[in-house]
Amino acid sequence: MSAVIEEHHDDHDHKPTGIGRWLFSTNHKDIGTMYLCFSFLMLFIGGTLALVIRAELFQPGLQFIDPELFNQMTTLHGLIMVFGVIMPAFVGLANWMVPLMIGAPDMALPRMNNWSFWLLPGAFGLLIASLIMSLMGMGSAPNFGWTFYAPLSTTYGPDSTDFFIFSVHMMGISSIMGAINIIATIINMRAPGMTYMKMPIFVWTWFITAYLLIAVMPVLAGAVTMMLTDRNFGTSFFSAAGGGDPVLFQHVFWFFGHPEVYIMILPSFGIISQIVPTFSRKKIFGYSSMVYATSSIAFLSFIVWAHHMFTTGMPVATELFFMYATMLIAVPTGVKVFNWVSTMWKGSLTFETPMLFAIAFIFLFTIGGFTGLMLAIVPADFQYHDTYFVVAHFHYVLVSGALFGIFAAVYFWLPKWTGNMYDEGLGKWHFWLSTISMNILFFPMHFLGLAGMPRRIPDYNLQFAEFNQIASIGAFIFGFSQLILLYNVIKTIRGKSSEKATDQVWEGAEGLEWTLPSPAPFHSFTTPPTVK
Repeated sequence: MSAVIEEHHDDHDHKPTGIGRWLFSTNHKDIGTMYLCFSFLMLFIGGTLALVIRAELFQPGLQFIDPELFNQMTTLHGLIMVFGVIMPAFVGLANWMVPLMIGAPDMALPRMNNWSFWLLPGAFGLLIASLIMSLMGMGSAPNFGWTFYAPLSTTYGPDSTDFFIFSVHMMGISSIMGAINIIATIINMRAPGMTYMKMPIFVWTWFITAYLLIAVMPVLAGAVTMMLTDRNFGTSFFSAAGGGDPVLFQHVFWFFGHPEVYIMILPSFGIISQIVPTFSRKKIFGYSSMVYATSSIAFLSFIVWAHHMFTTGMPVATELFFMYATMLIAVPTGVKVFNWVSTMWKGSLTFETPMLFAIAFIFLFTIGGFTGLMLAIVPADFQYHDTYFVVAHFHYVLVSGALFGIFAAVYFWLPKWTGNMYDEGLGKWHFWLSTISMNILFFPMHFLGLAGMPRRIPDYNLQFAEFNQIASIGAFIFGFSQLILLYNVIKTIRGKSSEKATDQVWEGAEGLEWTLPSPAPFHSFTTPPTVK
């Protein structure tokens, strides 16, 4: 172990500077920082597409863009947000924090770590290039929704679909390499005495998430490879005319897609499980039940995929199985919510920005969970399917769930990363504007969906105008609120006006993550706090 640490010291004594530091970095902190910066850039690109969508939907009639461009916007918004924002941000947080939390000098496979990051700019460069070419009148960007159902994407997809397939392959390779790295690090590089059941919950959630990634990313690769051969090599996997089945695509896609939803939320569960005990000044309530609940969610996520397909026509017995299996996922998720609330119960609570985001997460994610239960009911799903109710449901899960978890983590760990405290006043402004506008944006969509407004349509009946206007106003407030976070993060990194973070950043807190040994020297933007 000492030899590893010695070698690690040597790496840092001769590390490259300038652009070389970032291009060739094998330092988990630098790579984590690059993931987070990339995710932030993608958040603004994907968010801009969302604002174009909401501007178009502000009132009935076509104002700004034609239906074809609207479809391209919805497709790229979904792909960028899922694969370019949420997943890279979580991988960045894992890169930064997992080695520190388990007392490892770095990730197990540092060069592969570098490669897994640098695949992403190329992958998203391809996707965004197709949109730029479309705007310049040189073809069409992918226009078949982020779920790219066949035959829309195979028989009728634009030429840029092949770029999209290549892009998805690159993202998938990146994700698999990142997951292998995290598993190898956690299994082999824990500090002496750190058994599995002593690991921080964030490490546990990422450990389980990494296994999910390795299990489902090859399934996505298989789906897009079959698309590729259907489009270019005369096969008919998804073409009924050649003996294939378009519904097969949905089965393959959702067998990847449903565990993917949990890949995007489990690390958030881990983050909230670090923050709530810290600001409650108590240990997490029910540590082992948290670990088992996370494992149960991961297992159950593999046997519920067809709840996305109730309207494709299935035997009643199959519908019943998927309905009950979906409802069963609510049990371990409920255990988690119960444990978070019990941790806060009679705790010595303070409400700094990370804790505010954590509490908002618990409350709003639960709303997303309840609407998910409604969608699990087969006869009800026949009514809700492909309406704005579904849009409201998954945005409550992914915005107030995954994205708020990331915001909470950034505020929570920023002092540790930079050695400087962020501006608490700006943090609270960001929290309140984001939380209020997020509800103004997505809550009316439940009513639109229940009234029958279909999703992914650029025009609509006059009866839906009022709720759409409210949602669009919320969207613009939410979008521009994120500039506060950008300003706050840059201000903290530069450290000009902010106070220095102390050894124990959150005073009196008993969070595990502050007391673990870190054998590696703590390199960062500035001189960081010492880790006890």
